[in-house]
Amino acid sequence: MSNVFSFTGTVGRDAEVRYLPSGQAVLNVTVANNIGFGDKQQTLWIRCALWGKRAEGQLQNYLKKGQQVFVSGELSQSEYRAQDGSTKTSLELNANIIDLVGKRNEPNQAPQQNYSSQGQSPAQQAPSHDNFDAPYDDDIPF
Repeated sequence: MSNVFSFTGTVGRDAEVRYLPSGQAVLNVTVANNIGFGDKQQTLWIRCALWGKRAEGQLQNYLKKGQQVFVSGELSQSEYRAQDGSTKTSLELNANIIDLVGKRNEPNQAPQQNYSSQGQSPAQQAPSHDNFDAPYDDDIPF
């Protein structure tokens, strides 16, 4: 059985990278995902962790509050006791993928580059095809 949860959301606070005593890096970021609409809309806060070499890269510098992201990984739920004695639940995602998908919600910001946790630099990403008036050269069999 596979447990894969994928969603888009907004970073709630700047990402942090920490190191375990073993030396392994972990990048932690909290992402808000809105579900429903109108007066029935709810916000789910999901704590995401990215482990190992992918956590050590430059992704931390781009995961700032307000940044839109796509996240995919294994979802789990844990319970904890709040200070008032009530039991609360927390959604946690052991992330495999964290990709930037939009611009931050800040005015006067320089354009963002699309770096992903997959290790692709902009030079390795697919080229942009801005000439929409060009004839199609593809041999599509249908």
